[in-house]
Amino acid sequence: MILGRILKPELIRLELETSPLEPPEESVDHERLLWDIKEAALAELAALVAESGRIGSVKRLTTDLINREKKATTGLSHGVAIPHVRTREAREFIAAFARSTPGIDFDCLDGEPAHAFIVLVAPPYDDTLYLRIYKQLAEAIAFHDAARQLREAQDEGEVIRVFKQM
Repeated sequence: MILGRILKPELIRLELETSPLEPPEESVDHERLLWDIKEAALAELAALVAESGRIGSVKRLTTDLINREKKATTGLSHGVAIPHVRTREAREFIAAFARSTPGIDFDCLDGEPAHAFIVLVAPPYDDTLYLRIYKQLAEAIAFHDAARQLREAQDEGEVIRVFKQM
């Protein structure tokens, strides 16, 4: 998969700092709490993408990722979410990977928490590569053992190898 060549070790985080949902008290708005955690994870992912040096404003990228997520979930199945957005904040196509061992409730289609986050960010005019990689990822996650391998990867090199094998 082409993502194995594009993804760089410095854009891989083996453990997100965003913590999973704790059981809320009765008086807490559960839906709002879910969105707060989701937004915190997206902000952390935007900051990771910004480490590439190819992003304009991290704040605007975070807003773009959140607005995209509000349209429809990017949480797939098998513990994988692929937050993605085309934005003027991207100078070129960028991919990043992060993992949450305990998992984060990301409104995945199968109702399970997301453990692996594959972030795709592209300029507004870059449809071809962006869509091709998204399609390949969605298929690989659905039909291969990639989700488990990404959860078990011990280092950045192993994460990249998993993407190359997809």
